[in-house]
Amino acid sequence: MFRAQKKRTLERTNFGLEVHRDQAYPDRLNFYSVPPNAEITIEEFENWAVDRLRVLSEIEGCLVRNRTGKQLEQVVRPSMEKYIPLSRSTSGSGTAISGGKVDTDYERKKDYYSHYILRLAFCKSEELRRRFVKAESILFRLRYTASDISEQQSLLSRYDFGWVLVSEEEKTELQDFLVFASESGSPSVMNPTAETFYKVPFERVPELIESRRVFVKSGDAYVPSGLQVNLIVSEFGDRLGRALDLTARALPRLDEDDRLVPVLDHLAKGFVEPEYNPESTSSISGTITAVQVDGLVNHYPLCMRTMQKALLRDHHLKYFGRQQYGLFLKGIGLNVEEALTFWRSHFKHSPDQFNKDYRYNIRHNYGLEGARKNYRPMSCVQIINDAAPGPGDSHGCPFRTFSEDHLAGALSEIGINDSTTLRLIKDDIRTKQFHVACTRVFEQTHKSAGAKSTIGTAVGQESITHPNLYFDRSMQFTSQVINIETASAPAS
Repeated sequence: MFRAQKKRTLERTNFGLEVHRDQAYPDRLNFYSVPPNAEITIEEFENWAVDRLRVLSEIEGCLVRNRTGKQLEQVVRPSMEKYIPLSRSTSGSGTAISGGKVDTDYERKKDYYSHYILRLAFCKSEELRRRFVKAESILFRLRYTASDISEQQSLLSRYDFGWVLVSEEEKTELQDFLVFASESGSPSVMNPTAETFYKVPFERVPELIESRRVFVKSGDAYVPSGLQVNLIVSEFGDRLGRALDLTARALPRLDEDDRLVPVLDHLAKGFVEPEYNPESTSSISGTITAVQVDGLVNHYPLCMRTMQKALLRDHHLKYFGRQQYGLFLKGIGLNVEEALTFWRSHFKHSPDQFNKDYRYNIRHNYGLEGARKNYRPMSCVQIINDAAPGPGDSHGCPFRTFSEDHLAGALSEIGINDSTTLRLIKDDIRTKQFHVACTRVFEQTHKSAGAKSTIGTAVGQESITHPNLYFDRSMQFTSQVINIETASAPAS
């Protein structure tokens, strides 16, 4: 009987390891200490990793833009619940299966595997490893603080952290120092002898030392139980950092797998765009006309401004430029007939020549020719990873392709000249966070003292990850500014 059960559970051997089709995931909180070895599909491999990367990208965007802990949680938690939910065993929310029951095993399996898949993608360089550890540590903190006491205690009981419990005698001896261990410098531990303290090497809690929230003596930090989460998060980050180093050494073994390496290379680009549906979020009601397009350029991101400028100058765009700009115009509300009118008026060709060379391609983008696929506007990731611009081309992401002087000139044309903003944008480009640089440009070009208090929380809450999202936000911002000015105008 035992042998028969084992045969059903163990399907086959892979790389010398038994491959389990069924694994138990009893805990919501864990340090991902044991690599998973069950089977998943290629589709699951990619989709699970992309969902987790969406959440990590939101975290990274908040960090770059100096969000407070509360603001970060407000932005990130909805993404967590949408893409990588982790329901309690008794919870009534989460990923539902037949009968309305929450499939907690599926949620935890997805969480576990997506973490390990992104380890493979982000272990390739020291910079990627640093970013991954930081984002994952914050994700772990959000989950830990939202968990109940039993779940937290279950985590602590499974791992030996090597913390030294401070004795009653030592607490009594140091109580005059321990009572002032707080962020503000005022007493936070009213009775140190009644509080539980742990003694750990000071280098393990640098953030607590920086904010003067712990007492340090002879190289040891005395951490009260109320700040235990900092110890746990620090331990999580340290262990993950060491694990990524080991993963980097083992990664060359995957080089011959032509199914996984392209997926991992794409994930390692650093961020993915949130889901965006121009049809459901467009700020323009109805259809715009060809003659209106030129007047909307102030709402364009820099990539689309560049192509509009080239089109007006040269009366032509090469193929990739027409694709990128044409789909963007489609997304903002230009229908196929108006698109034909727009391109015809700018290209200055005879009607017969235009129809012969360009009409089919324009209609094809609208799903009216060929395979009749209704193409969507390109996202930032697609633009960045698409064919690099060559001589005479104007497509692509300017933050990725422009020289420093060329970019500075382009930014100056739209009113961005201050050295601080230019330095921050340069830093974003250096770390390949092109979407963050674009978001900074949006925020700088949409400042308005009168509208700030009303819409300051709505503008720039998430990073710009799609040219049409930039356009929609700009239109919404302008609409709100007009409404505010109208409401505050004196009656005639």
